[in-house]
Amino acid sequence: MTEEISIQVEKTFHNLIDKKWIRRIAKNVLKSEGIPPPFEASLVFTCSETVQKLNRDYRGGDRPTDVLAFYMLHQQEAESSFILPPDKTLHLGEVIISYPQAATQAEEQGHSVQKELALLTIHGILHLLGYNHKEPEGENKMRGREKELLEEVGPSY
Repeated sequence: MTEEISIQVEKTFHNLIDKKWIRRIAKNVLKSEGIPPPFEASLVFTCSETVQKLNRDYRGGDRPTDVLAFYMLHQQEAESSFILPPDKTLHLGEVIISYPQAATQAEEQGHSVQKELALLTIHGILHLLGYNHKEPEGENKMRGREKELLEEVGPSY
């Protein structure tokens, strides 16, 4: 059974991101959420301009943001069971993270860039799994879960 987490880092940020650490975070989130292999997901770390362009082209928001999640499965409530496609691999989707935005937010929050990257990785994967923070109830649930998962990862950031 494969657990495929593809991680792509724009050349500018290549030496700033530990792919093994990010992969471990992603796998931890999926395991904690009860997602069994086989699954695949992709994480991309890029510049603010690329994230802003994707946000504009696919989400209708012409502004930079920290993380975008493009899920491949029909989104339902987080508690819903996924139905596997014919290849039996759960294709979750792609998370796009702006490294510069992560660095800015880390400074604003008074913590390390690594902690912010961990949080954004967790946040993006939770979106792939159906979590949503548009409504207050969903936001409380998602923020609570992020905090729990971040505690599982830390203090390695």
